[in-house]
Amino acid sequence: VPPVIRVYPETQAQEPGVSASLKCHAEGIPNPRITWLKNGIDIMPKLSKQLTLLGGRVLKKSPNNYGCIPKKKKKAYSFCFIPLQGLSVGNMFYVFSDDGITVLQPNECEIRRHIRPEERIFTSYEEVCPRVEGEDTQSCLWASAVNVRDKYIYVTQPMQNRVMIIDIQTQKAIQSLDVDPLPTKLHYDKSHDQVWVLSWGDMRQSSPTLQVIPEASAGEDQHVIRTPFEGVDDFFIPPTNLIINHVRFGFIFNKSKSAVHKIDLETVTHIKTINFKNYSCVPQTMAYTHLGGYFFVQCRRNRSVAASPQLVIDSVTDAVIGPNSNVSGTPYISPDGRYLVSADEDSGRIKVQALSVRGEIKLIYDLQTNIHVSDLTFQPSFTEGNQYYIYATSHLQTDVLCVELSTGKMNVLKNLKDPITSKDWPWSNYNRIMKDSGLFGQYLITPAKDSLFVINGRQNTLRCEVSGIRRGNTVVWVGEV
Repeated sequence: VPPVIRVYPETQAQEPGVSASLKCHAEGIPNPRITWLKNGIDIMPKLSKQLTLLGGRVLKKSPNNYGCIPKKKKKAYSFCFIPLQGLSVGNMFYVFSDDGITVLQPNECEIRRHIRPEERIFTSYEEVCPRVEGEDTQSCLWASAVNVRDKYIYVTQPMQNRVMIIDIQTQKAIQSLDVDPLPTKLHYDKSHDQVWVLSWGDMRQSSPTLQVIPEASAGEDQHVIRTPFEGVDDFFIPPTNLIINHVRFGFIFNKSKSAVHKIDLETVTHIKTINFKNYSCVPQTMAYTHLGGYFFVQCRRNRSVAASPQLVIDSVTDAVIGPNSNVSGTPYISPDGRYLVSADEDSGRIKVQALSVRGEIKLIYDLQTNIHVSDLTFQPSFTEGNQYYIYATSHLQTDVLCVELSTGKMNVLKNLKDPITSKDWPWSNYNRIMKDSGLFGQYLITPAKDSLFVINGRQNTLRCEVSGIRRGNTVVWVGEV
């Protein structure tokens, strides 16, 4: 697979005398090594793994033209320019909590905007979070949110049976869409520009439905389409990445049946059923890697017996290959598809497997921790190409675990206060999320009961605590706008 390059920022404006830095990320099969160019000349032949280039002080004379290219390639895939003047645009976390929506700039730990519950939705003039009769304070309840091309945020309000749309440019609520009762999960299908909405029907999940909002990036005069699928307890749509930029198929499953149902995302139709009866596996979650083309299925835990191993599905033939050795737990795939991290929340074990370009799966670490993982995310290394750290939160504890995948070295950030209780977060198993800030971001965010913690992923340290934000467990990262 030819190398794909991303540089950040693509344009950069700095005043004369101010230092400038550029970042480069490359993916391909096999792993590309990079070299840096300045005005077309190789300037760092000995630092092929260097991901950040300090361009030195910007001079008053003509701007320099920097770029990074894969080794042994004659063509530079991307360039980054440093003009002499201009302003940069900051990046923000949008945090949805009891008190509305907080827009947080992580570098300065600065709240840039607070959308309060009593503010009005532009098109309908309804309140962002309507007052509930008999309650003293006006508060919000959110479940799931997605970023649509850094233009809009779609977020569910389960008790209002609606999805709200936030315009990122104006930082205002512009529309609400009525959906089926108790919408709890959203997914943005970037390949088809549509948002999928899973609703429970009631708190017992007795009548779940799946709906689709087409042309999501249009952002205006949106409507909702009901899908023909019944009894959908959950669904999985593989994420896109630099290598895989179009996804055609997804999966839906009922958590009482030993099967997953393959669906066509474009036509919103059922294609086939993949049966797990021979393995006594009722699916709970899924993950996908393009290396080998595997789906990994976590089987629902039966309390009376030990956790079942994950199952592996061949994405080309849809055949069940069999168990993933003796690996159990929730599967997480690194953004480049090269690592599978499986977290068993009952035992605390975290197993790390490497996937080769030939599709070989090899266990490289079996880590015993006392973190019963709630959520886990990947932070790209700032010094070594194609390497990651993982950050994991706990269902019950105040600590956050950090693991360097290249070495297995573990570090713990302690005393980040108590997580939101599962009782206060009925919408998913992720009662304490961990949210990263994109391909080139260095900050991560995780909520406690009544505050937010910002982590500096470059230094593996706590950046700050933002207090007074209760139940802020729905978070979206918005990049350059």
